[in-house]
Formats: sequence, C-alpha cells, structure tokens
Amino acid sequence: MDIEHNENINTDNIKKLLENAKGHLKTINAHKLLVMKHCFRVGLYKQGLMHDLSKYTPTEFITGIRYFQGDKSPNAAEREDKGLSEAWLHHKGRNKHHYEYWIDYPGRGQDIAGMKMPVKYVCEMFIDRISASKNYQREKYTDRSPIEYYLKSVDHYMIHEDTKELIEYMLYMLAEKGEKYTFSYVKNEVLKGKVPYDSTSLKKLKDELHVRR
Repeated sequence: MDIEHNENINTDNIKKLLENAKGHLKTINAHKLLVMKHCFRVGLYKQGLMHDLSKYTPTEFITGIRYFQGDKSPNAAEREDKGLSEAWLHHKGRNKHHYEYWIDYPGRGQDIAGMKMPVKYVCEMFIDRISASKNYQREKYTDRSPIEYYLKSVDHYMIHEDTKELIEYMLYMLAEKGEKYTFSYVKNEVLKGKVPYDSTSLKKLKDELHVRR
C-alpha cells in the first residue's frame, strides 16, 4: 500500500510540474510577444527581440515552474517561501529595463542609490509594465491599470528622481490620453530627445496632463 501510495504521489507531482511548465511557458511567451509588439510600435526593435531572454535560463525557468501562479509572478511566491527570490536576483542583474539593475554607489563614501537610466530602457520599462498588466489582468485591464499598480509600490523604489518622473509622466499620459497617443509620443518625442529628462521639467509636464491623483 505504501509503495502504491508513493507512486500516486509521484505521479501527481509530475503531472503538476508538467502543468506548471506548460502554464509558465505560455505566460512568459505571451508577455514577451506583447512586449515585442509594443517595442516595435515605438521603434525599439532590438530591445523588443532581446527582452526578458533570461527567463528561459534554468535559474529563472525552473523557479517559474515550481512557483507558477498564473495570476502573479512566481518570483513573489518564491520570495514568500524562501525569504528571497533567486530567480529575481538573476533576472534584475541581466535586464537593463529594470530600475533595480541601475542601483549602485554614486561615489566614494556615498550611500547606495538609483542611477539615472538611459531613456531607451525607461521606455522599455514603460512597455514592460503595460504588457505585464495586460497579461495578468486580461479583460479587467484599462489604460489606468499600469499607473495604479505602479503607485501601490513606488514609495519603496530606489530609483533616480529623473527616471522616476519620466516613467510616471508616460504612465499618467497613458491613463489620460490612451495607448495610441502615448505610443506615438514615446516614439516621436521621448525617444528622439525632444522631452527634457530632468525631474523639474517632467513634473511640470506631468501637471499639464491634469492627471487624476
């Protein structure tokens, strides 16, 4: 009886892992394809193709299978279980569209802080947040979803003030003016250096949107 019972448990575990693998692969493929589509719309062709390739490496993919949720990142589940997420530590150190990649010491004797991100990676971060919201929220997604999710956790972000204001400006613009307008603006204004990349100027531009806080 014990042998039969153990065999049933092993079979169930294997079935569960296979289901998780299928679900996780579907999720990351859908996210990558959506990011690629949106990156192409704003002219970020190389970044669209290269986005999140580290998710297919063993360190990240195996964690994705083991902690697959379907409605949220498996990294969060790994963090709850182990106190940290090794998959996330691996991921953030290899993907420049995450503000965490840019955390460093500004100079000798200075506290660790967020460095100013290149504009093209801020734009990829913007697209990444839209795509993640669409994939997880599905039919509940609206143009306000990315900024609403962002505002839930921004207070503890270690992010450069200029970068913070630029990502917020684009997210608020999306919420107020919609995706078509905002993507065109990102392509023709932000990525072409026509938008000042300093917090003071960006705060004024953000206020001009008459955003709902």
